[in-house]
Amino acid sequence: MVKLIETVYNFLWGDLLTAPLPGGGTLPLSLLVILLIPTGVYFTIRTKFLPIRLFKDMVGALFEKKDEEQSALSVIQTLIVSTATRVGMGNLVGVVAAISAGGAGAVFWMWVTALIGSSTAFIEATLSQIYKEKDPLYGGYRGGPAYYIHRYFEEKSGKKKRYVLLSVLFAISGLICWCGISQVVSNSVASAFKNAFHIPPIYTTVILVILAAIIVLRKNATVKVLDIIVPIMAGFYLLITLFIIITNITQLPGVFERIFSEAFGFRQVAAGGFGAVLMNGIKRGLFSNEAGSGSAPCAAAAAVADNPVKVGLTQALGVFIDTLMICSCTAMIMLLTPTKLTEGLVGMDLLQKAMEYHLGSFGVIFIAVTLWLFSFSTFIGILFYARSNVAYLFGDNWFSQTAYKVLALAMLFVGGLAAYTIVWDLGDVGIGLMTIFNIIMLYPLSKKALNALKEYEKKKS
Repeated sequence: MVKLIETVYNFLWGDLLTAPLPGGGTLPLSLLVILLIPTGVYFTIRTKFLPIRLFKDMVGALFEKKDEEQSALSVIQTLIVSTATRVGMGNLVGVVAAISAGGAGAVFWMWVTALIGSSTAFIEATLSQIYKEKDPLYGGYRGGPAYYIHRYFEEKSGKKKRYVLLSVLFAISGLICWCGISQVVSNSVASAFKNAFHIPPIYTTVILVILAAIIVLRKNATVKVLDIIVPIMAGFYLLITLFIIITNITQLPGVFERIFSEAFGFRQVAAGGFGAVLMNGIKRGLFSNEAGSGSAPCAAAAAVADNPVKVGLTQALGVFIDTLMICSCTAMIMLLTPTKLTEGLVGMDLLQKAMEYHLGSFGVIFIAVTLWLFSFSTFIGILFYARSNVAYLFGDNWFSQTAYKVLALAMLFVGGLAAYTIVWDLGDVGIGLMTIFNIIMLYPLSKKALNALKEYEKKKS
């Protein structure tokens, strides 16, 4: 199994093509980079630079009024669900991994991934709204790539279908991805609490699993919990980061100079390291903001709005919140720390050492608690995503819904007790496969979303 995961991982994220660079270096390009970057650029152009042109509308869409239907979600609630998974592991562990492997320049490529990815996020979220359907188990609505891909093939053939192969492959890939993330969640939390409080991983893991079970095994507790956790945790993290930046304001120009020089620097190109900078920035950018992967549309479909475009605009804004705000916070915490203090450290050890430098022992405790909240919200959010995919594969029944939740809780428990390096690869494999199946279909389906955007702008003018 490990060998299979590694083989698929290398196919998705390994060096599919290698482009020569000046100075004798090379630029390795993975399949996912070849797919994601042109797709983001294409939809940015097709939407006429939507992230810049309609930024005011993105913010305004947050205040869309909820329908009277109590079981349905408001636009802002679905943003909170998608933000819970975006503003999670990728923002802490993911950014640390990107900078550790690719240097400060990786931050710049995470920003680029977010800017061009927000248009992709708009397209997939709008499609999920156009093709959403009633959810007979949980109430409200459901949808996502498995559903809009299915409907596309039904419309093309003119026949009703029980399953569509691409939809099945997407749904299975999503469930694999979210099981992998479950293990990463508990492993990172257990590690952080061991460093901060010297608590053995078994105790942290058991408490985490019990709390998660209490929430996810109840019918509709997920959104209610996230409505409270996400705004509080994101707000506190931003405030603490602003305090760190203000107290180190004189170093800020040097940090930005380092980010841009390492993103394009001839030293990295000549040393053959530019590929690592680019690849790590894009890979962790995708894992963090999820644009194009098809995850967030599973939440977007649950919203009730008078226009599908408003939900798409909200999810496009979510990419900005995730990468340009929260990911940048983690990057600044690390890059404002002297490199001699963090030399040789990786993962949460590196981030906690950086926080200790800025805030003393409080910093270590703060980042452990923050990681717990980020990770906990990620786990709850991915199980919300899983609802529609489980239903697509196994039908509308509580047995299959509960069985997947129990499986995810088991993965949460296993991940907290052992440091499996393979779990990051499993998450990357799942999200990579989801992205392939989703992006393949975004091109033929995008006409619907683009037409909806034209109608929206026509009504507005």
